Amino acid sequence: MATARRRERPQGFDFTLHMRRVCEDMTDRLLELRHIDLSRVAVSFSQTRSKTLYGVYACLTPMRFAGGKTHTVRHGRRWTIQRLYNPSGREMLYILNFYLPRFFQLSFQEKLATIVHELWHISPEFNGDLRRYEGRCYAHSRSGNHDQQAERLARLWLAQQPPASLYAFLRFNFGDLRNRYGCVVGSRVRTPKLLPVD
Repeated sequence: MATARRRERPQGFDFTLHMRRVCEDMTDRLLELRHIDLSRVAVSFSQTRSKTLYGVYACLTPMRFAGGKTHTVRHGRRWTIQRLYNPSGREMLYILNFYLPRFFQLSFQEKLATIVHELWHISPEFNGDLRRYEGRCYAHSRSGNHDQQAERLARLWLAQQPPASLYAFLRFNFGDLRNRYGCVVGSRVRTPKLLPVD
């Protein structure tokens, strides 16, 4: 006698796990990103309240000040950044955060360029600081070179034919991803606080 099988609900799609795998492959394949140690980069996501296309898609938070220093002086007072550790006790130097569902409103190529854009922000010294340009626009450069470099590296990575299964989820929009897997889950990391040093 046959018995009816209860249809199992999908367990959910772990966004930060799959995004970390994409980033690891990028840092392995691209010479310009090989200075990055992903084991010291926390990958996170935040939920956006607005459904509009405009806004921040992703951001990189450095856990050190200029030159990789752990302290800075502002208005005559010393400050440090709240430390962040992974479950095994290793200190993180950066937080790579994606804003969902807004990030998934981008085209496939725009998603790749956004990922590389944030990774390219990481200092070549990998010291917890940002890659710095001359002038007031030290984080992006006035010339737009940062964006151009990110787009170039994204195309170069794709041209090296990484496994399609690795980045297949980036071809979906957020609604399709949720319909396919039931829900989207992942790690969330709070923005670290500036702490005064007595």
